[in-house]
Amino acid sequence: MNKVRFEQLDETLYHEKLDNGLEVYILPKKGFSKTFATFTTKYGSIDNNFVPLGETEPVKVPDGIAHFLEHKMFEKEEGDIFQQFSKQGASANAFTSFTRTAYLFSATDLIEQNVETLLDFVQEPYFTEKTVEKEKGIIAQEITMYDDQPDWRLYFGIIENLYKNHPVKIDIAGTVESIQDITAEHLYTCYHTFYHPSNMMLFIVGSVDPESMMDLVKENQAKKTFENPEDIVRIYPEEPVEAAIKERTLEMSVQKPKVFVGIKPEVLNLSGPQMLKHELAAQLAFELLFGRTSDFYHHAYESGLIDESYSFDFSLENGFGYALIGSDTQEPEALAAEIQNTVQRALELWPFGQADLDRVRRKKIGFFLRALNSPEYIANQFTRYAFNDMNLFDVVPTLETIDVKDLQTAFYTVSLESQRSVFTIVPPKKDNK
Repeated sequence: MNKVRFEQLDETLYHEKLDNGLEVYILPKKGFSKTFATFTTKYGSIDNNFVPLGETEPVKVPDGIAHFLEHKMFEKEEGDIFQQFSKQGASANAFTSFTRTAYLFSATDLIEQNVETLLDFVQEPYFTEKTVEKEKGIIAQEITMYDDQPDWRLYFGIIENLYKNHPVKIDIAGTVESIQDITAEHLYTCYHTFYHPSNMMLFIVGSVDPESMMDLVKENQAKKTFENPEDIVRIYPEEPVEAAIKERTLEMSVQKPKVFVGIKPEVLNLSGPQMLKHELAAQLAFELLFGRTSDFYHHAYESGLIDESYSFDFSLENGFGYALIGSDTQEPEALAAEIQNTVQRALELWPFGQADLDRVRRKKIGFFLRALNSPEYIANQFTRYAFNDMNLFDVVPTLETIDVKDLQTAFYTVSLESQRSVFTIVPPKKDNK
């Protein structure tokens, strides 16, 4: 078992890659009463076109299948796994994102028993055509519910504007129509391809003994038989740098209009330390431009263009990413124009120097160090970073290496007018009849 000490953060991470390919990470936290564990596969909603394990020809599966599979994993022939966790004093959950599916629990007692339950239920698929058909109605209701939520529609609306071909533009749950095509055979195909231990990661953080916990995991995995690991062939379409749609408006039942300006990054093929530095530099740049201490924020707030719903974000994955800035506002056109003008001015003349960088860097480091008090944050973020060949515990030392030129370079990859788009949600027009 490998042991890595992060002196600056006062953390020690234990790691071992098992014979079946499973990556296991354990982060002991003395004094913590709660333990949090995630069992995650590098498989998300964008992985809808791939070569199945043991085959040579690619298949295209229905949209929303990764999320559908996540739901079905909790249902077994003997009953619902949630009840098993509950009996053991654990709170269990799961989520599907664009790039991964995670199964998790938190508990203060019976940790080893809950870890065994987590490993066993995820590694024992049970699907039948009857249970699949039943689930379609449940997930269709969930999709319909989200379709009625303006903030959700705003988020996916701007991503649909930015991306022309990439499956990130498709809702993670799919559509009511697409899930009707899902079969038990589809689920088994996806499961056997993406749920192989070599494509998965177990992360445990809390008051645990790393040696005994690692022994338990190894013993559990040694009892099971898996096919030989293979490299997964994932197929994604070519995607232009430019935004697919410049501007779009949707009418919904909202009290106040909502608007997002989205920007599509030019650099999307990074991984490892390069990706980490680029993402952090871009996040610092957008903090300077659009954070709550920025000139933009003070002007927009004082003039009534934004309210407490205002937000901005920059996220980068391998193959896609986006910057999003927006708010509920009575003047969506004016706000969108002000955001675009702020980006354009910074593109023409970078307004920030070393003192500005030092200020936002201190703020980000402070936020990160506080977040390390949350086992949930550590487990979820560590996995996301690791699947991109990055290390969560490299965030602070990487932040310390960023200079003003890095900010400019990162910002210029997400600033051109052709990469920008505006999506607005407005109340329905009143009928004058």
